[in-house]
Amino acid sequence: MAQPARLAPRAHLFTRASCLLSKPRPRASRQLELSSSLQQNNARRHISAYGYTQSKALVYSKYGEPQDVLQLHGHSISPPSGTQVVLRFLTCPINPADVNQIQGVYPSKPEMNTMLGTSEAAAVAGNEGVAEVISTGSGVKSVQKGDWVIMKSTGMGTWCTHKAVDESQLLKIDDKEGLTPLQVGTVSVNPCTAYRMLLDFGKWNFRGDEWFIQNGANSGVGRAAIQLGREWNFKSINVIRGRDDKAEEDKLKNELYDLGATHVITEEELMGKEIRDKIKEWTRGGREQIKVGLNCVGGKPGTAMAKYLSSEASMITYGAMSKKPLELPASLLIFKNLNFTGFWVSKWSDKHSDQKKQTVDDILRMTRQGKFKDIPVQECKWDRDTSVDTLRSAVQGTLGGFRAGKGVFVFGET
Repeated sequence: MAQPARLAPRAHLFTRASCLLSKPRPRASRQLELSSSLQQNNARRHISAYGYTQSKALVYSKYGEPQDVLQLHGHSISPPSGTQVVLRFLTCPINPADVNQIQGVYPSKPEMNTMLGTSEAAAVAGNEGVAEVISTGSGVKSVQKGDWVIMKSTGMGTWCTHKAVDESQLLKIDDKEGLTPLQVGTVSVNPCTAYRMLLDFGKWNFRGDEWFIQNGANSGVGRAAIQLGREWNFKSINVIRGRDDKAEEDKLKNELYDLGATHVITEEELMGKEIRDKIKEWTRGGREQIKVGLNCVGGKPGTAMAKYLSSEASMITYGAMSKKPLELPASLLIFKNLNFTGFWVSKWSDKHSDQKKQTVDDILRMTRQGKFKDIPVQECKWDRDTSVDTLRSAVQGTLGGFRAGKGVFVFGET
């Protein structure tokens, strides 16, 4: 079995290029909001007679709930020049972090400006997605028409039908053969998070006798970690929230087993008295070490999970779904010498674009080989006449309760 290449971290930072759009001619740059004027123009082709690309974007001028602050804004994109590239988006996920950003509670916030012709300074929402190159400036060398690309960094605003960016802000998908827009459009956040946390924080020998434990195992990151663990010969203990409907709970457990999970338990089981003996049995009395813990919940479930880590293990926190702090007994620090750290894929991506490209390529290689399966999704079709209320509802619902799958915008005729 081939082992994943360990990538040496790079210390350099690249400067995030701003997403500049050439100012269109006054008559072509008028603001199109989702109102009667926009609906009267929804039959317009995305390329006008003058070569301008017509785009619609979900923007916000103030922070708040998506259903209250998101607006659908129409604008014109000039023909590209120099190293500029015009994109048509194919698929864009709706991640919880995107919603937090709109709410104003996320650490990173995109710049608000009026460069798209909005009456107030506004930002385009969304951080992830795959787009097709539809035109390029004369100085573009890294991509060409028809190529698929993802964003090199976060905060670029992907929830739009079309976008103009500099080629330096893009990562080209070198081989899109055998891949779907959904697979490529959802690769750069959740799968990359799981890949880097497992590989960078665990001292693995890849012999098949090592474990990781994670909560939020049904999440996009959790499902990715299970599949990567199977590829790299790691065993896993996967914690999910229990369901009132036990048939539904069993169905979910079986889905995770099909992905490669070794054991799947509920939070209630994790915090019960019987699990200690079970984990001891699974790990052959602790001879097989649990080297990594992946925590996106925090609170008591996070603390309970940490207690089962082996000495010298690492617990990486990448979320806080319970909205409660992680309390750690001193014994875990003193006697087990556990390492507790955090991971933020946005910051990692912005610092290590070269590693991001290699990570994405490796995950897509596994996807193409059938070793990495699609996540469950709830599609929201975004066509030329899709209403802003439909788009807002898809975003607002991302943080609500148990969901059948991740929300994604799938673009049709725009």
